[in-house]
Amino acid sequence: MESAVLNQNASLTAAAPEAAPATTPELSRARRWTGRVLTGIAGLFLVVDALAKIAEIAPVVQGSAELGYPLGTMAPIGWALLVSTVLYLYPRTAFFGALLLTGYMGGAIATHVRVEHPLFTHTLFPIYVAVLFWAALALRDRRLEGIIRQTFK
Repeated sequence: MESAVLNQNASLTAAAPEAAPATTPELSRARRWTGRVLTGIAGLFLVVDALAKIAEIAPVVQGSAELGYPLGTMAPIGWALLVSTVLYLYPRTAFFGALLLTGYMGGAIATHVRVEHPLFTHTLFPIYVAVLFWAALALRDRRLEGIIRQTFK
């Protein structure tokens, strides 16, 4: 019995069930460590932000009020950010965590657009952070690199 397998050219070909799965080449040490360092930077930033929201420290409460968020929303937003970040930092769930963080960043962008903040310093800042955590993930996970290459062929 044969099964259909997707090859590099994105066309269907038949393969014997006993065919070994393609192995991905090992990441270089420099690439792996660059990905880890960038992940650490993004993770630290996001964890500190989440904990500041959960603890409801004064500057966060004031800033959130200026953005139109009631005090009661800070802790749930902080917990959502913290859970998403922890999922991102754990290798087996990193992709799912990055997806959740991308949604969170979309909400941040919408907030800045709504209050008419400056484009490059406030509104696009969540995109800068998202590029950082996705780039870090791509550097440490070759599977994501393959998805990116297929998308931008």
